Amino acid sequence: MTFAESTAATQPSVAENIVKEEFSIEGIAEPTILRYFQTLNAGELKATSDLFAEDGVMYPPFESGFVGPDAIATYLQQEAQNIKAFPHKGISEILEDGQIQVQVTGKAQTSWCGVNVLWLFILNQQQQIIHAKIKLLASPQELLTLRRE
Repeated sequence: MTFAESTAATQPSVAENIVKEEFSIEGIAEPTILRYFQTLNAGELKATSDLFAEDGVMYPPFESGFVGPDAIATYLQQEAQNIKAFPHKGISEILEDGQIQVQVTGKAQTSWCGVNVLWLFILNQQQQIIHAKIKLLASPQELLTLRRE
């Protein structure tokens, strides 16, 4: 193996560096949260659902909760195929029971609209998502318009 080949094998590719930079979120260092947005935007929806604990729940807008990675994967395959999330900034805090609560604000973009979003996550001590609530930050009139489209 040449020096150039061995160096290339140990250096991250330009694409890997871009992905890491693209998903830095001001105020957030939790790898599970960063991975959530990376996999969601890459369309790796099974990998996104695998970040949830067996009893983890996702609460998408306008929906009741989906429990467990399999149900979450099914939901994401049906509803999130072309969604892109643009997390902007967040805060995290350790709760009394050792769980971590993470709030992230940003935008979500579909083929037909973009909307401001608040993602609220709770991670267990194994860094698995046990609760994810996605709230659209829009006026009631804007939400009604989204529901009709």
